[in-house]
Amino acid sequence: MNRPSVEWLYPGVGFKRWVLLAAAGVLAFGFAVFVGLGAWLSSYRALAGVGLGFLRGHFFITGLLVGAGIVLGLLAAYGGARGMVRFARAVADPGVKRSEARLAKGPRVVALGGGTGLSVLLGGLKRGTSNVTAVVTMADDGGSSGMLRRDMGVLPPGDLRNCLVALAEDESLLGRLFQYRFAEGGLAGHSFGNLFLVALAAVTGDFERAVQESTSVLKVRGRVLPATLDDVQLHAQVEGGEQVAGQSSITAHRGRPVRVWLSPEAPRPLPQVLDAIASADLVVLGPGSLYTSIIPNLVIPGVREALRATRARVVYVCNVMTQPGETDGYTAADHVEALYRHGLEGLIDVVLVSDTPVSADLAAAYAQTGAQLVRVDDARLERLGVHVVRASLAAGSNVFRHDAARLSGAVLRLAR
Repeated sequence: MNRPSVEWLYPGVGFKRWVLLAAAGVLAFGFAVFVGLGAWLSSYRALAGVGLGFLRGHFFITGLLVGAGIVLGLLAAYGGARGMVRFARAVADPGVKRSEARLAKGPRVVALGGGTGLSVLLGGLKRGTSNVTAVVTMADDGGSSGMLRRDMGVLPPGDLRNCLVALAEDESLLGRLFQYRFAEGGLAGHSFGNLFLVALAAVTGDFERAVQESTSVLKVRGRVLPATLDDVQLHAQVEGGEQVAGQSSITAHRGRPVRVWLSPEAPRPLPQVLDAIASADLVVLGPGSLYTSIIPNLVIPGVREALRATRARVVYVCNVMTQPGETDGYTAADHVEALYRHGLEGLIDVVLVSDTPVSADLAAAYAQTGAQLVRVDDARLERLGVHVVRASLAAGSNVFRHDAARLSGAVLRLAR
């Protein structure tokens, strides 16, 4: 094994960042312990010596400061130590370097969506290329994300968290920690990763930077970007003319959406999103909830214009099953027509559909929930001007959904 040398500290090598991250974590942890002991021992004179005398009597603020310092310090120290170890491994093992070099030469893929569908795709893509950019909808207002939006006025972190973990170099303890969901007490329903992103955004003063820092902590292959940093709300007009506000309300409503839009009507796209689409080899839409995960990204005017201008092939990954209350009875062509109604006509080159058969028992179980296999109507798709690519993309014994390896393999073949 190559021993550590002064060359590891040269600019651009990448080792110093892990040393500094680990050192910052140790310092943060030590400072938090110092504050905690000072408060516990009522030694506010010591705290006053470092400018923290104002904490006297403010037990909640002191506890919050100590807790945040300990958690962030441990995470930073762990991330820095892990980064140093991986750096040393890469230096010692030429195979690691060859693997990273191979992934760095992979196609540039931009995937737009949200929810679990996008995470499944990303989990497979990271094994074929490190040039992945995930563009995530910011319209989520349910669950932990919804509570944090309402209580703290922050952007929804849930889908971003899922994508960060999906693109993590390995599903380590840290990745599982990000996905851990509290079951009791005042934090019930919240995941640790959501709280971490919100806390980091408060510390840095920038939600986008919080996502970037989390990318480093989790050693993400590629990038995860919010589609917009504006505070947006999703609206839908359902069959019959009724209008519904809020993503979770649209999902719960039994009327099928006809049209969705955002307020404000013209949110600003993140510039990095437009740059990624412009330089992509392949742009992937989906899989995921058509009206509440995919289209919310596409009704951002700047994103539509970027798709119109890109030289990349644009692929829509059609869902394998219909979604009750959203796409009941939809065929593959119905999905494409919905995209066309929202300004995508002429912008979709390929529709990727699954031809994996579903068992009779599983189909019957889905039918009880109102879901059915999405039928591929080739003649209508041909009239819509899209090229249909069929592949075995799905798997499952208890649930029938896209398989990460099969789906990403088909997408990477299209990219190449």
